[in-house]
Amino acid sequence: MSNSPDTRSTLNLPDTPFPMRGDLPKREPAWVKAWNDTTQDGGLYQRLRVARHGAPLFVLHDGPPYANGKLHIGHALNKVLKDMIVKSKQLAGFDARYVPGWDCHGLPIENQIEKTHGRGLPRDKVQALSRAYAAEQIEQQKADFQRLGVLGDWAHPYRTMDPANEAGEMRVLKRLMERGYVYRGSKPVYWCFDCGSSLAEFEIEYADKQSPTVDVAFLSAEPAKLAAAFGLPALQKDAFAVIWTTTPWTLPANQALNLNPALVYALVDTPRGLLVLAEALVEKCLARYGLAGEVVATALGEKLGGLNFRHPLAHVHPGYDRLSPVYLADYATADDGTGLVHSSPAYGLDDFQSCLAHGMKADEILNPVQGSGVYEAELPLFGGQHIWKANPVIVQALQDAGRLLAQAEMLHSYPHCWRHKTPVIYRAAAQWFVRMDEGDGVCTVDKAPGTLRQTALAAIDATNFYPENGRARLRDMIANRPDWCISRQRSWGVPLPFFLHKVTGELHPDTLALMDRAAALVEQGGIEAWSQLDPADWLGAEAEHYAKSHDILDVWFDSGSTFSHVLRGSHPGGAHAQGPEADLYLEGHDQHRGWFHSSLLIGCALEGRAPYRGLLTHGFATDGAGRKMSKSLGNVVEPQTLTNKLGAEIVRLWCAATDYSGDLNIDDNILARVVDAYRRIRNTLRFLMANTSDFNAAQHAMPVDALLEIDRYALARTAELQAEILAHFEAYEFHPVVAKLQVFCSEDLGAFYLDALKDRLYTTAPGSHARRSAQTALWHITHSMLRWMAPFLSFTAEEAWKLFDGGHGELESIFTQTYWPLPAPDAALLAKWGRIRELRDVVNKEIEALRSAGGVGSSLQAEVQITAEAADHALLASLGEDLKFVFITSAARLVAGDALAVQVVASTHTKCERCWHWREDVGHDPAHPTLCGRCTSNLHGAGETRTVA
Repeated sequence: MSNSPDTRSTLNLPDTPFPMRGDLPKREPAWVKAWNDTTQDGGLYQRLRVARHGAPLFVLHDGPPYANGKLHIGHALNKVLKDMIVKSKQLAGFDARYVPGWDCHGLPIENQIEKTHGRGLPRDKVQALSRAYAAEQIEQQKADFQRLGVLGDWAHPYRTMDPANEAGEMRVLKRLMERGYVYRGSKPVYWCFDCGSSLAEFEIEYADKQSPTVDVAFLSAEPAKLAAAFGLPALQKDAFAVIWTTTPWTLPANQALNLNPALVYALVDTPRGLLVLAEALVEKCLARYGLAGEVVATALGEKLGGLNFRHPLAHVHPGYDRLSPVYLADYATADDGTGLVHSSPAYGLDDFQSCLAHGMKADEILNPVQGSGVYEAELPLFGGQHIWKANPVIVQALQDAGRLLAQAEMLHSYPHCWRHKTPVIYRAAAQWFVRMDEGDGVCTVDKAPGTLRQTALAAIDATNFYPENGRARLRDMIANRPDWCISRQRSWGVPLPFFLHKVTGELHPDTLALMDRAAALVEQGGIEAWSQLDPADWLGAEAEHYAKSHDILDVWFDSGSTFSHVLRGSHPGGAHAQGPEADLYLEGHDQHRGWFHSSLLIGCALEGRAPYRGLLTHGFATDGAGRKMSKSLGNVVEPQTLTNKLGAEIVRLWCAATDYSGDLNIDDNILARVVDAYRRIRNTLRFLMANTSDFNAAQHAMPVDALLEIDRYALARTAELQAEILAHFEAYEFHPVVAKLQVFCSEDLGAFYLDALKDRLYTTAPGSHARRSAQTALWHITHSMLRWMAPFLSFTAEEAWKLFDGGHGELESIFTQTYWPLPAPDAALLAKWGRIRELRDVVNKEIEALRSAGGVGSSLQAEVQITAEAADHALLASLGEDLKFVFITSAARLVAGDALAVQVVASTHTKCERCWHWREDVGHDPAHPTLCGRCTSNLHGAGETRTVA
């Protein structure tokens, strides 16, 4: 039954221009355009800076995405999380700074240029094309980030390829050199054949690889000494040291053997000769070789140190006719293989260090593998072959030489290039390194106290981690990492601005001063200016003795040093007075070995501390089944498609509603639930705004202590929830906020307070105490909710803010506001109404049973009698005549008893056409035969009196 037209006109029916449908895909772009319109006082970001002038700073430093390719859902997740945090801090009263940035140098862009324009381009051409390509990519990505509602200094982003940043990075390098951290050395580093360059530890990931395994025999070159080491008078047949390896391609460069001094080794008599094996592995080895054998003697590894064996191909080609001495090393174990390790020092860090420690000189190390992965042409037997293709050829050569005891295949975890997903190797090359431990650096002026490893570990202890388990992960990486190789052999990157003596390889004695000149040069003309520099212009006659370095800095050095430029250079307002630390770095958890890692090392090297106070990590976006997204699986979710179809607000709500500490699942079903949650929140907001549309706070707002009790309870519950929400924001937690906001909208408001409030809002006199009390509470709740929502439902909050309560200037934003001040929650009131709601649930259950049986059509048709024990009776009795309004029934009677009992019956009275209550006094006034006494009083008399609800 509905109200007649004449009766409806007497109700305070809600109205608001805030539409029920968000129509997000069509309407959001207008907000994006308005926010980023710099003709309007510099755009919203700058207006927010003005609004917070002098407030405490909060700085989230942007981990720069790479300026290459279309944004994916992971980019969207990352930027929205950052945006939510910055906005939540802005609303908390901070001057919350966010300068977006881009990583612009490096191999992926250079590869794109090679794919488009071909290989072998001049360096200047590669740099020019790379710079133009990166700039184009940035503009595309920027538009997509802005479309997601991300607020930031988009008019002044930082780009690592900006000349000032390039120059700043060179100055950072100079400072690291002055503090004694930088040195040059020829040592094995990760090398990618596809990159054609060295890689840092950060650029390595592990994946399964199928590798050949071989057991290879090295003939003893000193049988008498070997016999003596085993306590034998002589050897009756040839003896061999047997090694096991998964890298046959390293054998042409073998220069030593490693044994563990503390292991027991056995001399085993077999049909293939006397074999030296770890005693603990003899049985396994003989089984693998298909041989019978007998141990004739044993000796500790320390007894075998210094003995010489011959390369397994020594009798095949004179190029391999060399000795392999035994070096004692702890990393030879009896865990697998034979207990003996073959050593090619150019292709293994342990091997390299062991050989140098035993007197081998760096220039004696064999390194036949070129940067392309192909053996140099002069290598006997295998020259000109790629190492992966040479593996079976080498195995066959060993077989033909009679030195192969066993071969097999093995699936194992192996380092791969992060970019190309292809296997990498360790390869010795002359590179520049940042030293982790004690040692001398080049150009040291004021050596830093302590080692970089010690300083970084201490900085980790002083950092806040979200979640906390990130601390152990980063600590383990720093504790175990080798020195950082910072040089690369490419064209598109910040140069190491060095002049090296052509004979000695030493730096020019004026290197530090020359680095200052180089930084000034690059600041004016970009890295291209260094590439085009003629050394003679600076060195004069000395130039013929020096070569200009063409190495570039590792791209992780680019991004890792950005705090130094952005927080104190290109965007000086972003720095704290006490130093250049950011309050927060936020990236995916893979950045423990990436940007977090490189930033930590550079910050500690420069300042003796981390460049961040807090580290927050999030998981990756996966499909609904938790699988990684890939085109082949057809499960890729594109943010651009979602914003066009559902709106960016839905993407933002998905980010906020999902626990980012793990991977974040997304698919159509999940998004459908997010859309439903959005509608519930929007509809609640619409109800609040509609029912305060005729409320002018300056004229109508009431003091809190003058409100009806249920209104004071609603505000207490709102204040209680706000305290919880702000605590979550403080800890950078959003999914509990979304969950609690939904419960607040559906349970606290929709299912209880607003449900009970409708009668008072609609039927009492417009300016009555009862209605203004309700509107005052709704006004406070709306102010609070808009601010809670704003960090993640930014478009909706801004839209509502422009319409709510009037009086906002055209340019005023919800983000100029701070969290709404609410009276402290009254614990007694919360406890009282918490119990009333529990009792109401019991009553509702009985009403629903009667409704299901067809006894009543709605709760207002019901009359209820509640029997309650003393405490509950007193509680309900305090509501007086308003008890029925709380239970939303036409009558409610209270009876004292020993236990709770509820009786519900259908009213026998007539339904009032206006308020829909079933009352005995309907028609008491002949002039209004369809109205109850309450409605005639509200319309034509003094109006009813409400005391509680």
